[in-house]
Amino acid sequence: MQSKPFPNSERPVVAIIGGGVSGAGVAYHLARANCGERPVIQVFEPRAELGRGLAYDTDDPAHRINVPAAKMSLQPDELGEFQAWIEARDAVAGDPKAKQPDGSLFPRRRLFGEYVASLLKPLLEDGRVRHCRAAVTGVERRAGRWTIRDDKGGVTQADIVAIATSHPPPAAPGRLASRLAGHPRFVADTTKSAALDVIRPHDRVLVIGNGLTAADVIASLAERGHDGPVTAISRRGLRSRGHAPVPQPLFGDFLADATHSAGALLARIRAAIDAAKAEGISWHGVLDQVRAQGYDLWQALPVAERRRLVRHLRPYWDVHRFRIAPQVEAVLDAAIAAGRLEILAGSVADARIEGEFILCILQPRYQRQPLERSYDAVIVTTGPAHGGILETQPWLGALAANGHLSLDPTGLGLACTGHSEAIGPSGEADPSLLISGPLARGTFGELMGLPQVTEHAFFVATEIAGKLRVNAKNTPPA
Repeated sequence: MQSKPFPNSERPVVAIIGGGVSGAGVAYHLARANCGERPVIQVFEPRAELGRGLAYDTDDPAHRINVPAAKMSLQPDELGEFQAWIEARDAVAGDPKAKQPDGSLFPRRRLFGEYVASLLKPLLEDGRVRHCRAAVTGVERRAGRWTIRDDKGGVTQADIVAIATSHPPPAAPGRLASRLAGHPRFVADTTKSAALDVIRPHDRVLVIGNGLTAADVIASLAERGHDGPVTAISRRGLRSRGHAPVPQPLFGDFLADATHSAGALLARIRAAIDAAKAEGISWHGVLDQVRAQGYDLWQALPVAERRRLVRHLRPYWDVHRFRIAPQVEAVLDAAIAAGRLEILAGSVADARIEGEFILCILQPRYQRQPLERSYDAVIVTTGPAHGGILETQPWLGALAANGHLSLDPTGLGLACTGHSEAIGPSGEADPSLLISGPLARGTFGELMGLPQVTEHAFFVATEIAGKLRVNAKNTPPA
């Protein structure tokens, strides 16, 4: 069934909310696509440059990309573009730690943001993409179009909206947020600028969480000269893994007779790791194959099995799939060897402020007896609060209340179709409202790693371009 022409007689307007890699990628690929009629592409992003977003808008020298530069690109079919961009500009000349012994590059994270911004620059200059440096405050459906309001007082009418906002910030577990809010060294959100400035060199620090963000925090503290003891506590005590010392070939095939059970998939992965080890291939090659086949594997799982996987297996997947940069791994290894970093499996049962200190009751996972510890600082790095996405920004909650958005049943983001069209509470999809990036993870599976994010941005741009072509075909001449 063909879509009706857009109700306006002028050029169609595509509004992209969020100008990080997801939103900038959609804008970039849409501006270069065959749309039938050149659309107005407007990106709402408060930051000065498109393409940085939360991940790549950092000046912290300890923050590095977690994937070798040779595998990072805004172009899904040109994976070497970022590394070529670096080499053409000698962009890591002032960063001797960027190059590893095997020749791979793990530059500072901000550099990738500069690369994406450089690709968007000519599109901004010639008007194919417009950057509205403002935060969206309201999105409403009126007379077949979208009305978008921003905090600068602007009102934009759009025919298609792509939501490409970041996932929610971490949420402190239990009552910690309220009990510790008054302490000057309780850091509830490390994504805020200068969040770690309150930590003193010799502070005893409790880090709640033990994934990529925790690794970044510990590396950042070390870069600042922090030498106090650090305890990193998480439910399972799993530390993010590093990259293989040498590239590993993909191993295994999980699509042949694809399983419909999370447990059976886990058994097959474990068997493949054993078989790979017998051939001298590390687990990295197996997990990389699972990632490569991830979309089809995810689609084969019923929703109930997806939820089981998220509930029980996601922590194990995350620490093996999202690997830390070698430079960060070296910092963690050195801290553990020196006895300054303790990795603890358990939870924070309680905490309270006692004068200058924070008294924490820690419950180790495999012990009945709790531990009572005193810290100078507590830092929350528990990862995105996926379930709170509709509460993070009022306009998202309003879209849900008005029947346009709903949470994905896996709890990983917003519900959408295989075409990335948003699904409302009624179960109906809206072809003019699309989800780009990690918030579409519940439908598409793995959408947190950079390669998958850029692939999805290209996919969403292609979907929008197809809608615009149909509109151009069906629009009668003036």
